Amino acid sequence: MSIIYMNIMLAFTTSLLGMLIYRSHLMSSLLCLEGMMLSLFIMSTLTALNTHFPLANMVPIALLVFAACEAAVGLALLISISNTYGLDHIQNLNLLQC
Repeated sequence: MSIIYMNIMLAFTTSLLGMLIYRSHLMSSLLCLEGMMLSLFIMSTLTALNTHFPLANMVPIALLVFAACEAAVGLALLISISNTYGLDHIQNLNLLQC
């Protein structure tokens, strides 16, 4: 396995651990999620470049579109929650209340 792929897997694992450990604020969770999506994008781009399969070039673009939609929805939720509650602590939110 190449050192580049190992570094990208390490970046994904670090972002995943950050998502699992530091989940007290919504902003830190969104940043870890963006790091995971960025490492997946780079990994799929490198794989598409190495396989020389014409349809494999569409996978990174589709992943980038989903990452942009996820970022937009995440930031909209962050703004909505911070305007409603005044903070972005995930533990203080009870989304099951009516």
